[in-house]
Amino acid sequence: MAAIPLTTDPAVIDAALIAHRRYGDADLGVALRVDDAGVIPLLLAHRSVRAFGSAPLDDAVVDTLVAAAQSASTSSNLQSWSVVVVRDPAHKDAVATLAGDQQFIRDAPLFLVFVADWARGVGLARGRGEASEGIGFLDSTLVATVDAAIAAQNTIVAAEALGLGAVFVGAVRNNPGELAELLGLPAASFPVVGVAIGEPAADDASEIKPRLPQAVVRHDERYRVADREALEVYDRTLRGFNASQGRTGGWIESVVARVRSRSALHGRDRLRGVLTERGLPSD
Repeated sequence: MAAIPLTTDPAVIDAALIAHRRYGDADLGVALRVDDAGVIPLLLAHRSVRAFGSAPLDDAVVDTLVAAAQSASTSSNLQSWSVVVVRDPAHKDAVATLAGDQQFIRDAPLFLVFVADWARGVGLARGRGEASEGIGFLDSTLVATVDAAIAAQNTIVAAEALGLGAVFVGAVRNNPGELAELLGLPAASFPVVGVAIGEPAADDASEIKPRLPQAVVRHDERYRVADREALEVYDRTLRGFNASQGRTGGWIESVVARVRSRSALHGRDRLRGVLTERGLPSD
């Protein structure tokens, strides 16, 4: 790990340490401003937690998380999303089976499924004797999907602010038709992403995973192709991080594995057909 610059200014020390933990050896001198409220340190300290304690979350916590989700930005205030709260162990087990059969979903006291939801809009239109042609286009699918994703991100930030751990679960799209049926989702809606939430287990060893250097993802004024050396540096950084977490491999091979064939989609290559079946053809 690169050394943290020595300084007598506590704010600078904190910012340098936060940047280093976020980027690892690939931080390349990123300068940060740290706010007094602690929002930026909270955001930059995000880590995915997949080991949860068994303590249940009370109703006030769930209400708070949903309120945080509803406080997220939403396109034209359409609020074209919903969230299904799953706490019953048997129901959560059935959901987990369809979402990659991942044990941590069963272990988490709370599992939220964020839904792209045009069903409300269709119902309102029909109630006034109007058509709902507009939901059949790709932009409408994107609007509802983005709304749901932003709401889910707000939820994770709120959960971490309460001292909880959380992780996104994209595997809710592995079997979206079956999951929609299990959750009782109406036509014109589909599951976008899940979030498992709970108190981190006492033996949880997850750490902040280094991200790509800003020089790779940041494009000032015009897009430019990523520097191969920067990608290699990050690959080595992540490979070292993975080794510290008991995992193998680096970043480049995981990206290649994801893009080279449809098998890596774990059934999500069928999503377009499922959307059409659910009344969202996305033309």
